[in-house]
Amino acid sequence: MGDSSAQYIHMVQHLIEECIKFNMSKEECMEAISKHANIQPVITSTVWKELEKENKDFFEAYTNSREERASEMETRQKIHKMLLDSSSSKVTDGDDDD
Repeated sequence: MGDSSAQYIHMVQHLIEECIKFNMSKEECMEAISKHANIQPVITSTVWKELEKENKDFFEAYTNSREERASEMETRQKIHKMLLDSSSSKVTDGDDDD
């Protein structure tokens, strides 16, 4: 079993790395891998925790940058909504042939 379980763990690790490229949280990653690769969330969680232990600095930076990006996105969405609201209130700019 040794060799195949090492391969299995390596595969899960690779899938986690793919999730990280897409800036997913641990929970999103567990869900995606469960759904698309049929791997139990508890396994993904365990491998994630091991990766975290081995790469503390990376995961701290990753978590911080995810939080920063989330608040940036929130701000962007608020600004976008504000702009949409202000533009939809003055739709009469003569471009549309309604």
